[in-house]
Amino acid sequence: MSVLFKTLAAALLLGGSAMAMAANDGQARANELLTSDPQYRETWSKVVKKEERLPEWVMNLSGTSEQMTAVTEDGDKYLVGPVCETEQTCKNQRLIVAFSFDKKDAYAMLVEVPAGLPADKSPTRHADYRFLGKPDKGMQDLLMEQLKKDPNWY
Repeated sequence: MSVLFKTLAAALLLGGSAMAMAANDGQARANELLTSDPQYRETWSKVVKKEERLPEWVMNLSGTSEQMTAVTEDGDKYLVGPVCETEQTCKNQRLIVAFSFDKKDAYAMLVEVPAGLPADKSPTRHADYRFLGKPDKGMQDLLMEQLKKDPNWY
């Protein structure tokens, strides 16, 4: 069975809403999700409800963000993308967020790098990582992989 055929068969089995989401892949931005659908807002509020000392832009998924992409983790599809308070602060503070296609689960990783880190210092070695939504190891790895796609992350 060819890979193309398997992919097509899997897409047909996903059903309506997932198909619409997949067709829309790359169109959504994380900073627009909470205003686009009440289900996203409800799911995200459960994730951040018991968290302490989160910046306002994380609580509201506001700020600047790039287009999200569809990613599969352990057989489940997620819409994944970054959010930063501003483009200027993205180097020091960013959130990588993942929402399940059914909008029932959300996970995130808040990445903070000390301000004023010299250019010759690797942000990877000096960053603090905080996971939200109690992601399992596979989801933590997925969020880390998304961060590593940034060419300025080394």
